[in-house]
Amino acid sequence: MTDRKSIKQIAAEIQSGRSVVEVVEESLVAADRLNPEHRSFITIAREAALSQAAKADAQRHGGTQHGPLHGVPFAAKDMFETAGILTTGGSPVLKDNVPETSALVVARLEEAGSVLIGKANQHEFAYGATGENNWSGTTRNPFDTTRLAGGSSGGSAAAVAAGIVPYALGTDTGGSVRVPAALCGVVGFKPSFGRMSLQGVIPYCWSLDHAGIFANTVEDVGLVFDQTTSVARAVNPENLRVGIIKGWAERSEPPVRRAFLTAKSALEQMGATFTEIELPDQAEARTVSLTIQLAETLAYHGPNLARARSSFGEDMLSGMALGQFLSAESYVQCKRMLEIYNRAFAETMSSVDVLLTPGCPITAPEVGAVHVDVGGDSLPVGNALTLFTSFFNLVGTPAIALPVREETSHLPVSVQLVGGRNRDAELLGVAQVFEETLRRTKMIAA
Repeated sequence: MTDRKSIKQIAAEIQSGRSVVEVVEESLVAADRLNPEHRSFITIAREAALSQAAKADAQRHGGTQHGPLHGVPFAAKDMFETAGILTTGGSPVLKDNVPETSALVVARLEEAGSVLIGKANQHEFAYGATGENNWSGTTRNPFDTTRLAGGSSGGSAAAVAAGIVPYALGTDTGGSVRVPAALCGVVGFKPSFGRMSLQGVIPYCWSLDHAGIFANTVEDVGLVFDQTTSVARAVNPENLRVGIIKGWAERSEPPVRRAFLTAKSALEQMGATFTEIELPDQAEARTVSLTIQLAETLAYHGPNLARARSSFGEDMLSGMALGQFLSAESYVQCKRMLEIYNRAFAETMSSVDVLLTPGCPITAPEVGAVHVDVGGDSLPVGNALTLFTSFFNLVGTPAIALPVREETSHLPVSVQLVGGRNRDAELLGVAQVFEETLRRTKMIAA
C-alpha cells in the first residue's frame, strides 16, 4: 500500500503548482507496482490518462477556472463504459469491447477535469459478492492479501484502500459497493435508486442496480456526488433520531460488535437518541432479490449464450441457468414485493432519521472461503457478506459504509448508516459529522 491522499489534498498540491501529469504518473506507477499482487485493475489506461493529464495542465495554465476534481485521478469499475478504453464487465465475453462513448457519470467527472487512470477489477458482470474472478484474477485485500477485498466492486475499493487513487466508481445491486468498502476500510456510498445515472453502465439487474462511490472520506464522497448529480446538500439535522435493527449487531463477530458500539458512542456524542426497530418481514427478501436479479441478468446476457457460452464463468452460467427456470409469475410477484417493502420501510423511517447497522457481520474472509460462521450459523460466504446490505437495494434507499477503528482486529471493520429514500444529502450530512466525531475521538480507522 502507499500513503492515502484525499481529493482535497491532491487538489491543494495542484493549486500549489504541482503538475497534473506528475500526480497522475504517481498513481499509474502505484497501479503498475501493486496490480500483480492486488489485482485491482483489469486495464491500466496509461496513454489515455497521461493525455488527459496534459490537457488538464494546459487548461490550468490557460487560466480556466478549476473545480475541486480538476486533475484528480480516479478509477472506474469495468461495468462503466469508457470511450476508447477497453470495457469488459470482468468477462472474456467482452474481451475486445472498446466503446465509442463513456458512461454519463464518467463523462461528467472528466468534464470536471478528473483523470481516469484505469478500469477496476470485479466479479464477472457484477454477479457475486466475493470479487473472485478466474479470468481477470481475484482482487486481494490490501490489508492482507490472503483475504478477499469483496465484490462485486472489489477492485475499486482496493485501489482506494491501497492509495492508488483517492476515489473510484462502483455499482451496487445487493451490497457491491458497501461490502468491499467495509472489508477494505474505505468509505462506500450507495445513493438512492436512480440518483446517480446508470446511462452507459453495463446492467446486471435494472431494478436493483445503483451506481456508487468509494473514497477515503465522506467529504470526498460528497464532492464526487455533487459532480455527478444535481442533488442539493442539506444541513445535518438537530436532535438526530437513530434506529437500531434488532439482533443485527448481536449476530456479528466480536470485532464488528465492538466497532458498532464505538459508532453508537460517537452518535451519542452528537446528541443522538436511539430506537430499536424491526425491518419489514425478511423471510422472503433474499429470494425476492435473487429472483429479480437472475431474471433480469438472463434477459440482458441471455442473447450472448448462443455465441459465447464457453466464455462465461461458472457463476454467470449457473445464474443464467437458474434464471431460465423462473416463471413470469414469480418475477412479477417479486416485483410487487418491492412495492410492499417500500411502503413498510417508509413507515419505519418516519420515526427515525437514519439507521445504524454493522457493515458486514464478519471481517474479510480468506480467499477461497466457501462457508463462514455468522452468529453460530454456517452461511455461504456471499450471503454472509451481504446479510446487512441487500435489503436496502430492494427499497432503493441511500446507505453508506464507514470504517471504525477496532484495535483488536488487523482487518478493517465498518458500520453502515442508512437514510430515507431520496434523503441522500441528509444522510451525507450526518455521515460527515459522524466521521468527524470518530476522528476527533480517535475512533476512526487510520
